[in-house]
Amino acid sequence: MNWNKLLTTKRLGQENFSIESEELARSQFQRDYDRIVFSSPFRRLQNKTQVFPLPGSIFVHNRLTHSLEVASVGRSLGNIIANKLKTIESNPLVLEIGTIVSAACLAHDLGNPPFGHAGESAISNYFLHENGKDLRQKVSENQWADLISFEGNSNALRTLTHQFHGRLDGGFGLTYSTLASIVKYPCSASLGNNKENIHRKKYGFFNSEIDTFSKIAHELELIQTEENAYLRHPLVYLVEAADDICYNIIDLEDAQRLGIISFERTKAYLMNFFNDLEKDKKEKFYHTINQLENDKNELLTYLRAKVIGLLVYECSEVFWENYEAIMHGEFHSDLIKNISSSTQNALQEIQQISIKEIYQHRSVVEIEIAGYKVLGGLMEEFVEAILNPSTPVNKRLISLIPKQYFSESVDTYSKLQTVLDFVSGMTDLYAVDLYKKIKGISLETL
Repeated sequence: MNWNKLLTTKRLGQENFSIESEELARSQFQRDYDRIVFSSPFRRLQNKTQVFPLPGSIFVHNRLTHSLEVASVGRSLGNIIANKLKTIESNPLVLEIGTIVSAACLAHDLGNPPFGHAGESAISNYFLHENGKDLRQKVSENQWADLISFEGNSNALRTLTHQFHGRLDGGFGLTYSTLASIVKYPCSASLGNNKENIHRKKYGFFNSEIDTFSKIAHELELIQTEENAYLRHPLVYLVEAADDICYNIIDLEDAQRLGIISFERTKAYLMNFFNDLEKDKKEKFYHTINQLENDKNELLTYLRAKVIGLLVYECSEVFWENYEAIMHGEFHSDLIKNISSSTQNALQEIQQISIKEIYQHRSVVEIEIAGYKVLGGLMEEFVEAILNPSTPVNKRLISLIPKQYFSESVDTYSKLQTVLDFVSGMTDLYAVDLYKKIKGISLETL
């Protein structure tokens, strides 16, 4: 792969439009970033669960704040690589890599349904084990693969590129380069779920977006391995690393704020990253720690920033050390899994604690179960309505679905996608509220 192809300002759905002068206030990739920021799907992330239930008096991260932080880390990673590449690449667009990665990071969770991974599981379960399993013979094998393993990753690409009813061709009209940088697993559902292959651990596009991604991949000359399967765009590694860095560290910080992990333990976990500091750096580091001892929040904020900075540096080093292998599609690992052993040990300790004590905490499990029940119930009601619209109650249910989600196609798969687009785009609060109303659990006072 080469950057003259990998980086382009060509926009999906706007291929024939002339590109305005770069002397204007924003570059084309900055426009990508801004289009995402000002979009409705991005705003809705503020009411979508990251890990912990949406906050009461104690603020924890939601999908919106998480995405903003990932974008910030991704910009740093991208800028480091851009500064290295400019010494060996003549393409001026390499200087925009930080902006491209940041925009891709901003959009990486746009396709997540309410309640995160529990929402994905609830949608998949409906088709695997509930009434949806009876639809198996009404869709193709590849379409069925989409339904029984619903993927937020794939849904993000659909959200960004699909021409919803009444909307422009090309969806958000983002550049090909930004769109490719979002797709962690560039293959269709029937080829995904291969845990041994980093490019296929999950899948990156639905059956309905196969042609869209193929168009992007061929324009950028991504390496194709077989039909409907490609190797990642190199910038995907940076987007993935930014996400890995943030959720590993920020989930711990949120757990401390909620009293799940004590301050002393949280401090110790973060301090472990700096056991091997050189003497002069260690003295300066501990001097700052001692100055902040009386303000626990400020101390943890400082440690979190230092850890993220360390991980950004080490992940960028891994990318650069493996640059040739990445460009030839021969690097088959996460950047964060190849950082130094001392940093890796400190990170793994946090990951183990997160699995045992954070992700299994009662509040997390309760919201996952609630999300499972709510989304399962919504799928049951709206799928039945969209496939059998003649009854009075189903007509009323269908009237609740915004017009933008309806398709002119009348096949079963397209009808099901109408429901999936509607349900996956909901916020947690809206999903719960709608579920209660249509189930008769909660009615507004007349």
